[in-house]
Amino acid sequence: MPTVILTGPPVPGSPLADELRSLGFDVRPATGPEEAAAVLARVPADQRVGVVDSGFVGHVHALRLALTDPRFDACAVTGALAVQPGARPALDRAVAAAGTAEGDATGATGNATGATGTATTAATATVDAATGAPADATVGTGATVGTGPVLRDPYADRLADAVEAGGTAVQRPELGTLVATVPATPAERAEAAAAVASVDDEAVRLRTAVKSRDGFFTTFCVSPYSRYIARWCARRGLTPNQVTTASLITALIAAGCAATGDRWGYVAAGVLLLVSFVLDCTDGQLARYSLQYSTMGAWLDATFDRAKEYSFYAGLALGAARNGDDVWALALGAMILMTCRHVVDFAFNEANHDATANTSPTAALSDKLDSVGWTVWLRRMIILPIGERWAMIAVLTALTTPRIVFYALLVGCAFGALYTTAGRVLRSLTRKAKRTARAAQALADLTDSGPLAELAARLVGRMAPGAGIAAAVIGSAALLWTAWAYDFGGRQVIIAAVLYVLLAGAAVARPLTGALDWLVPPVFRAAEYTTVLILAAKADVPGALPAAFGLIAAVAYHHYDTVYRIRGGTGAPPHWLVRTVGGHEGRVLLTVVLAAVLARDAFPVALTATAVFVALVVLVESIRFWVSSGAPAVHDEGEPA
Repeated sequence: MPTVILTGPPVPGSPLADELRSLGFDVRPATGPEEAAAVLARVPADQRVGVVDSGFVGHVHALRLALTDPRFDACAVTGALAVQPGARPALDRAVAAAGTAEGDATGATGNATGATGTATTAATATVDAATGAPADATVGTGATVGTGPVLRDPYADRLADAVEAGGTAVQRPELGTLVATVPATPAERAEAAAAVASVDDEAVRLRTAVKSRDGFFTTFCVSPYSRYIARWCARRGLTPNQVTTASLITALIAAGCAATGDRWGYVAAGVLLLVSFVLDCTDGQLARYSLQYSTMGAWLDATFDRAKEYSFYAGLALGAARNGDDVWALALGAMILMTCRHVVDFAFNEANHDATANTSPTAALSDKLDSVGWTVWLRRMIILPIGERWAMIAVLTALTTPRIVFYALLVGCAFGALYTTAGRVLRSLTRKAKRTARAAQALADLTDSGPLAELAARLVGRMAPGAGIAAAVIGSAALLWTAWAYDFGGRQVIIAAVLYVLLAGAAVARPLTGALDWLVPPVFRAAEYTTVLILAAKADVPGALPAAFGLIAAVAYHHYDTVYRIRGGTGAPPHWLVRTVGGHEGRVLLTVVLAAVLARDAFPVALTATAVFVALVVLVESIRFWVSSGAPAVHDEGEPA
């Protein structure tokens, strides 16, 4: 059980101790720094520990934000500080230093008191006669003595400053209308208590459980009631991971209903898909409501959305096949488009995560448009974010056919991708910014270059600035055109794949710091995925397109996993993993060679075997990472698209 050290003289009638216990803390009092140091020494080093001033007045949720958020090693508000084991040494040093300073101050005060004892006694007697209150009580509450106030200097605040000065980052959450203070006088305490009573703590907690920036459908059609579902789950002890899993199971059942190919199945699938989305919103709101962020939650939330959506695509394709309509190519195209679109988002954000300047007139125009309320919602809706997209899929599934669903999805997502990508290209070309080595490394990791590209990079040597995106575009365009124009298994496609490998190495031969180098990862993703789609379609044998769907799904998981590790601050997956699964260029060359040397009927089997190998290697390592203690304790806030 985590421990809170309640410092300073007790305040009669204060509910603070009970509030801290309601948050799950073992409360241990300590009247002074020396006693606080002794209590701290008895708290195991592997436990969360907090320090709260006994005079604290504020909302319980303010304490919850300061003391229970697992994402930060140290967190504080006025009068309260909490540290996790990672910051415990910094707290120990701060407590030791505070005790030494207090001892020095006490000694100095004692000497001064001895020299002026008579005068002090006389002054105290005067105060007592005037107020009718004991002098100790008056000073303890920070009341006026003589002509000036005795100001409180909260011990927790001093410790927080010392921890931060020692090099440990201290998170200080934005409280908004919530109150967190340590009053110095009875009047200030009454004023603070009135401020606490005037703000509904629970209403603030519910409101902040919802993301501040979300799509129109999510904001107005889901969040107004899903937040109450989140609170219901919290009060019954359910965790965000359980809700996330329930959302996945619901989506898989929806995919199964769609796979029946019957109208009742399509209607049930549409309804269940919407239920799954409501649960998907609820898990994040529950995490924010109860501050239940976890490493496992980060992994589940980061991957299950795509697993749900792509499984539903497969269900629609299976259902259409039962009615004699083969839409596997459309399902695969939709998955490719969505994955490449997300890679564009991730790569652009990583490239500009810590850019040193942003003087783009395009960005200024975007900010100006955001000042007009209706344009904000319109621009969020036209890119077809996840809420609008899932609503469209659900309604069209219930009312139309899988082919119409995929046509609408491809057209809508293509428009959204062109809109967002064009805006980002304009920003990149018109801004004056210097990208850092961190951004260049993130882009290099996102390219997913394997051993063949590394060898090619050494052979080619350093390229001219800006050559990275040119090499990626030329190699990818040549590969896709050749795969489309020539027969299945033709040697021209093998030559194009070899050229692709060489240019893939040239693209990463120098750091990706050019204005448009953030496009290199999505260009490679589009080339790899679309090559597999073209070859599977040209094979024209049963099972080829479903096998290609499985292979691209496995590779896409690897790429999403890479993104979320980088975003969590732990870096890309280990390089041995990238080498083992071949890198994007190795997988392209392997697929092309398999198409050339195998009979058409054997090609789906080869794709399936490759998919199983990639999935096993990537999933085993990914699961090991995300359930380990070294994984980042973050909760994905979701992507607007």
